[in-house]
Amino acid sequence: MKKTARIAAVFCAAVLTLTACGDRPDDEATDTESSAPASETAAAVDYKACMVSDSGGFDDKSFNQTSFEGLTNAATNLGVQTAQVESASDAEYADNIDALIAEGCNQITTVGFLLGDATLAAAEATPDVDFSIVDYAYFDEEGNNIAPANLKGLVFNTGEPSFLAGYIAAAKSESGVVGTLGGLNIPTVTAFMTGFKLGVELYNKDNDADVQVLGWNGKEGSFTEDFEDKTKGQTIAQGMIDQGADVIMPVAGAAGLGALQAMKDAGGYGIWVDTDGCVSAAEYCDMLLTSVMKGLDTAVEDAITAGVGGTFSNELYVGTIANGGVGLAPFNAFEAEMEEAVLTRIEELKASIASGETKVG
Repeated sequence: MKKTARIAAVFCAAVLTLTACGDRPDDEATDTESSAPASETAAAVDYKACMVSDSGGFDDKSFNQTSFEGLTNAATNLGVQTAQVESASDAEYADNIDALIAEGCNQITTVGFLLGDATLAAAEATPDVDFSIVDYAYFDEEGNNIAPANLKGLVFNTGEPSFLAGYIAAAKSESGVVGTLGGLNIPTVTAFMTGFKLGVELYNKDNDADVQVLGWNGKEGSFTEDFEDKTKGQTIAQGMIDQGADVIMPVAGAAGLGALQAMKDAGGYGIWVDTDGCVSAAEYCDMLLTSVMKGLDTAVEDAITAGVGGTFSNELYVGTIANGGVGLAPFNAFEAEMEEAVLTRIEELKASIASGETKVG
């Protein structure tokens, strides 16, 4: 049977936002301790949970950072020891995983689609260590889970909340033009963009409107080709602004912050992804309509909890609107500005998606 690795598009849509960089510590395995007061920290247990980032690092205000919060929460709530390695390039993934294996980690979480092959190789070679991977799943051509018993995929159907975000963007646009851009043209990025496009199309159908989407036609679109360069994100966004876009949803990690800056300078609106931008990128909160959120921290901590409790398995986790694994952030300052009919329609669509009546992707 031929083995293939597929991401969560199998489940309608998937997600990955690779991320950005800042100054990083040395790329060595680093032990960490919870910063919570001793009275609020669980008693220590004999278990070491570890994490490898993608090339964006743990300070990206998005994907890696939120996953890392799951590790630090596990230290506080479960009393586990932790260690982590930040990857400076794609070429380091296998070596960084091996470094944590050598350090005696009981479970290693890898963050991102690009670590899929390295994680699988490590799990097969080290069956006494548990692995979980964010935004990757392993299937054969018939759709059967072929992950080793010690490897768990953590994926998120971000097409669902992105669909809602597209509807909101179209409703808020005054120019009739909105845009989205990605880091790389890979399914875990384009799942956001496809959901966004479909949401705009439904708004047009509901309202006999003609809001245009720049940056993604379902197959091709606008990409920074990395997840770190804010200037690239800003340049692409400015091109969309020049074509009339007044709402933009970047799916490009820190490069997306450049896109938000361009739109903020132009007096338009943004939509953030992975985490609530009003928390992770608060400097843009006054122009963020909402954010497409993934429960990365909860999924990571739950996998570690299962490891500590001896119940870890390779059963795939899929975050959806129905189980609370994905969703929209509050509208914050824009709540009062949203038309009542739009808010009502969003709630109807949420319920329809959660029930399975509406499929996205």
